[in-house]
Amino acid sequence: MNLLTDRRAFLRQTSAASLACLGALVPGPVAGRDEGTGRQSLRAGTAQVDITPETFPALVCGGFLSRSATEVHDRLLARCLVLDDGTQRLLIMVADTIDIPYEMQEAVKAAAATATGIPTDRMLIAATHTHSGGTVSSALGTKADPAYCEFLPGKLVECIRQAAANLRPARVGWSSEEHPDGTHCRVFIRRPDCLDYDPLGRQNVRAMMHPGHQNPQFIGPCGPSDPQVSVLAVQTPEGKPIALLANYSMHYFGAEPISADYYGDFARIISERLATGDDSFIAMMSHGTSGDQQWQDYENPPQEISRVQYATAVAEAALRAYQRIEFHDSVPLAMAERRLTIQLEQPAAEAQAWADEMMATMNGRDPQTLPEVYAREIVLLREMHQAERKLQVVRIGDLGIAALPAEVYAITGLKLKQQCPLSMMFNIELANGSIGYIPPPELRPLGGYNTWPARHTATQHDIETIMVNQLLEMFEEVTGRPRRKITLSRGPAAAQTLARQPAAYWRLGEIEGACAWDASGHDHHGTYETGYALYLDGPDRDDLRGGGELPRAVQFAGGRMKAQLAVGRDYAVEFWFWNGLPNDARSVTGYLISFGPDGVQTCPGDHLGISGTDQGTDTAGRLFFFNGNERYESLSGGPVIAPRTWNHVRLVRRGEQVAVHLNGDAQPIFSG
Repeated sequence: MNLLTDRRAFLRQTSAASLACLGALVPGPVAGRDEGTGRQSLRAGTAQVDITPETFPALVCGGFLSRSATEVHDRLLARCLVLDDGTQRLLIMVADTIDIPYEMQEAVKAAAATATGIPTDRMLIAATHTHSGGTVSSALGTKADPAYCEFLPGKLVECIRQAAANLRPARVGWSSEEHPDGTHCRVFIRRPDCLDYDPLGRQNVRAMMHPGHQNPQFIGPCGPSDPQVSVLAVQTPEGKPIALLANYSMHYFGAEPISADYYGDFARIISERLATGDDSFIAMMSHGTSGDQQWQDYENPPQEISRVQYATAVAEAALRAYQRIEFHDSVPLAMAERRLTIQLEQPAAEAQAWADEMMATMNGRDPQTLPEVYAREIVLLREMHQAERKLQVVRIGDLGIAALPAEVYAITGLKLKQQCPLSMMFNIELANGSIGYIPPPELRPLGGYNTWPARHTATQHDIETIMVNQLLEMFEEVTGRPRRKITLSRGPAAAQTLARQPAAYWRLGEIEGACAWDASGHDHHGTYETGYALYLDGPDRDDLRGGGELPRAVQFAGGRMKAQLAVGRDYAVEFWFWNGLPNDARSVTGYLISFGPDGVQTCPGDHLGISGTDQGTDTAGRLFFFNGNERYESLSGGPVIAPRTWNHVRLVRRGEQVAVHLNGDAQPIFSG
């Protein structure tokens, strides 16, 4: 019997819990009307149920290879919040596990709907993503634990049943607090001369997670972070805390199994700080968009911090947000759900043949090495051609929540936050099951763990774009408002540039897509070619900040931006640049800008770059100007450009004369 997919079997297994609640089930009382406003008053119910494995050794989730635990370091819990505005009832439940398979969730929802009357499309069930809990899903080298698969579903149904039975008058509010020290991008771009190998032995890894602190083989992060700690709080009308649901985009901290990881510590600390003497209060941390996020800051030296210290810092940020909350006795509740069919891509024939050969050597045993893990993944993937998942959005007053059945990157969450029509929103990952990692389209060509052929990485390449658009459409439906437009912040420097009426002005701060938009109004839009990362931190300068926001920048990793623009023999161009390569890494460290026909081997035109080793160590790291192989004339000079620093350059050409200015200096660093 398939414990994950056989709904009838599941219902039989949970019949005791289901029948117990059905025996006492009567139509729930309608929430009372606020006589002062005429609006329906709100009710809320909470519950938490222990879901710690009871059968040992227990298989543990979250590793490349199979592992098991024989002891419990701290308890695993499922926590549920039910809200009722008098017209509809919805719930949010978060469980201490790495994920909950889609088929299991569907069965849990069906049983819970029978027990409570709450429709299944008003249930949001998600996982915290602890990597040290029991496992009910199969991924990489770890199989689902049969005993835990039989144990967990009934506990989840019971948690929902208890929360629905505990409804009482309530008020809600929401706020957020920035906590940038607690999460950072963990996927870094490798130097082009330091490409790594994938499990199939191919040297194609340009981006990889966990690079190590200040590793010289890496250039920098492939994307931004989302430092927002979001809080939804529920109180009694008298101000007694009922529940606190937090959200943060950090993958996990790390703990010895069995453990809820920092999610459990966070809940305990919040409960202690908001202690009411009432065991019905629950605190829970949900998983934000953090497929590329971790607590380690790999751009700086390692930090000594314990899991409890980390959880305390996040909890303190949540409590600062809590102190600013304005509570509401009555708010509209709304929820929308869509089914999404996702196509799964099969590895190429070369990879299939490699997997067959590797599997033949294993002779039926479990994988013991990384290549063996991926050989089995490729074989298992052959039976999977598409998958069905659900997207959900929740509206609680002017707060929005998006539920994603995957591990997406922080940049995906920022796209949703910037365009959601509500004043505040956050994203809950690993809701309604998980289809695995979904990088934004521009990062897939860079390779790395999140793209290696496996059941959790095989989604169609445009699925991130589709998911973002569908979630925003759903927010438009539940609010009756259009999505907001993404706009780049405009500081004083941008305003001054536009006032000079340039022929073209590429801000290069896009958050999505392959178009470099021309802000001049002349529509000389450029195109990003394969090998780039978007929305990274730009120069931290007051004149570049707009509304206090840091300017954004594109990172080229083998790609470039190309645009059609006739400039003639008289022009000026200026821009900020940042180089992550050592100046002795290759013959030419890099070209910054080129004017001329594309693809011509003699390189006619004008080219500005950073010297490497081709002219000796004396010129390495200095700017140079080159006019192509036919004329073969060049100019160079100025200071050595220190790697990993922002610099401003202005190139001016007047006929046959060229001058290059660095960092606003009126005196050129070279001319001729």
